[in-house]
Amino acid sequence: MRLIAHAFHFALLGLVLAPQARAEATATATRGLDARDLVALDRVSSPLLSPDGQQLAYLLREADVANNRASSVLYLRGLEAGASARRVNAEGSSASSPAFSSDGRTLFFLSAKSGSMQVWSAPVLGGEPSQVTDYPLPVGSYRVSPDGRRLALSFSVFTDCPSLQCSRDRVDATAAGQARGLLYDQLFMRHWDSWKDGRRNQLFVADLQRGRASGEPRRLSRGIEGDVPSVPFGGVDDYVWSPDSRSLAFSARIAGRIEPLSTNFDVYLAAADGDEAPRNLTVDNAAWDAHPLFSADGGTLYYTAMARPGFEADRMAPMALELASGERRELAPDWDFSAGSLSLHGTELYTTANRLGEHPLFAIDIASGASRIVAGGGNVTGFSLAGDRLVFQRDTLVSPAQLFLANPAGEGERALTDFNRERLADIAMGAFEQFSFAGHADAKVYGYVVKPAGFEPGQRYPVAFIVHGGPQSSMGNSFHYRWNPQTYAARGMAVVFIDFHGSTGYGQAFTDSISQDWGGKPLEDLKKGWAAALERYDFLDGERACALGASYGGYMINWMAGQWGEAWRCLVNHAGIFDTRMMGYSTEELWFTEWENGGPVYAALENYERHNPALFVEQWQTPMLVIHGQYDYRVPVEQGIATFTALQRRGIPSQFLYFPDENHWILKPANSIQWHDAVLDWLGRWTGGRE
Repeated sequence: MRLIAHAFHFALLGLVLAPQARAEATATATRGLDARDLVALDRVSSPLLSPDGQQLAYLLREADVANNRASSVLYLRGLEAGASARRVNAEGSSASSPAFSSDGRTLFFLSAKSGSMQVWSAPVLGGEPSQVTDYPLPVGSYRVSPDGRRLALSFSVFTDCPSLQCSRDRVDATAAGQARGLLYDQLFMRHWDSWKDGRRNQLFVADLQRGRASGEPRRLSRGIEGDVPSVPFGGVDDYVWSPDSRSLAFSARIAGRIEPLSTNFDVYLAAADGDEAPRNLTVDNAAWDAHPLFSADGGTLYYTAMARPGFEADRMAPMALELASGERRELAPDWDFSAGSLSLHGTELYTTANRLGEHPLFAIDIASGASRIVAGGGNVTGFSLAGDRLVFQRDTLVSPAQLFLANPAGEGERALTDFNRERLADIAMGAFEQFSFAGHADAKVYGYVVKPAGFEPGQRYPVAFIVHGGPQSSMGNSFHYRWNPQTYAARGMAVVFIDFHGSTGYGQAFTDSISQDWGGKPLEDLKKGWAAALERYDFLDGERACALGASYGGYMINWMAGQWGEAWRCLVNHAGIFDTRMMGYSTEELWFTEWENGGPVYAALENYERHNPALFVEQWQTPMLVIHGQYDYRVPVEQGIATFTALQRRGIPSQFLYFPDENHWILKPANSIQWHDAVLDWLGRWTGGRE
């Protein structure tokens, strides 16, 4: 997985450059968005239409800031204007992964109300939820078969165990023992934020009788020494039932010694009765194959595929495989964007992708490959289709996510929800605008500027210059919960961010251009974008500006410290790389560092050294705040400690904010507030208030 610092999958409309977008403050708005507001906001997700298109299920994450936690509530409502929503899961419990039965009468979901994550169900027309599964292991994910007679389930198990109870007993025995050592003989000892203990996600099938799972489930992924779904971010998009409920297709990467070097996910087909070993359908492609989806008649399998092994940011192309003949084709070879998960509606596939600083919903004609934008105007992250109805979830730089209703063509759009209306009633959002400039090699590069909340013409404001992570990612028109420009606008700062070479949503060649050039073209774009913003927007005070970023953005902060430090009053580095050589030996997903640098450290040392911040510490002079989490195994905490050590030894004003209970991201509400307070106080210390 790339260096995802903020999971910024931003994008918006994009038939042409979006017109200048402005946020109009309400008449009652008196202040900007504070971190305490941010962590308290309700967050909608997982919109799902019933098969008849009459009912809408969705999840709402509701924060309990006082107790430093949050829970997700499952709601069900009609689509008529003003329809009330009914809570489905029991009070005091959290829910996830809603799914309707094919007849639309039952709503399934995951809940840990029984003490362990299990599948539950509730009648759509009303009634108490009932427990569907009761296994000795928590259910990781599930899918209901189209005929309603089976459940596909994933569990984390020891693959040599013959039963779920065997895995449970082994986990319990380890916990009860006094020895805590783990012995390894190959890499991928740890991943993302956890050390591996020998368990893997595996796919099972259980029979349903009278609404309950019965008997020991059958392991469908036997012989697959890999994770189904993938770890750590996989889910139900990794597997799917065939329309006749007789088989499942799933995506998996074979593990072993090559796992930290391989992006070779393949799509497998397995019989639901478990009598045969899974069959590899994409063995000819050594790159990533994902997101399987059957056609309505089951004869065609749609999926997405990359072309280059070892490159996780390659373009994900929509594909079609005729199962009888084995013939396959790329559906939209001229569509130069990277597809997400797929959904079938009639003769079209629906998917989302980054495009020009936004993240719209596309429809791709299966026969011709022609594409169109169905819903844009921000960051579309979830959607559901049923009959003549489309529901989608969209957020923007000035609004957290809401749900919208339209037809499948995107016509007749209207808002279904207005979450957080009271919480945001007195909050003014900073207006934003997208701009472009000539970047590296005179290529058109895009950026955004956000005005301070309470902007007054004629005033000049200090600036927060944000560098996004990835690096193959994008920062644009989206409402984010870790790097939200409005939290800086609330402190009287303007915000500027640039989608430099390497960003996604501008064609694959643009994305490719950063590999083996981390400190080259991107730095040139950042310099030119900053100059263009200063020339265009006279309210930006270039003498009172700080630059900040996370992950690759944190790397770039370290690189800028030695190459462009004089431009900034201060810097903020979250989870950034200090020494590219040590990163190549200590990160877990080696395919990332080795692709980006042209090989392992010992074979491509010159590439690692070319843009290594550690080699330019003698040129550092700018005050820096460094932030890192203990459980960050993507960019290990020693990289942050080394950065802080270099600053302290150089006598540069600096601080180190350490989170012993966070990973690459800052997720807990109280920690998020502390993070924002520390960052904003640091910026304020070095830039001062409004001029």
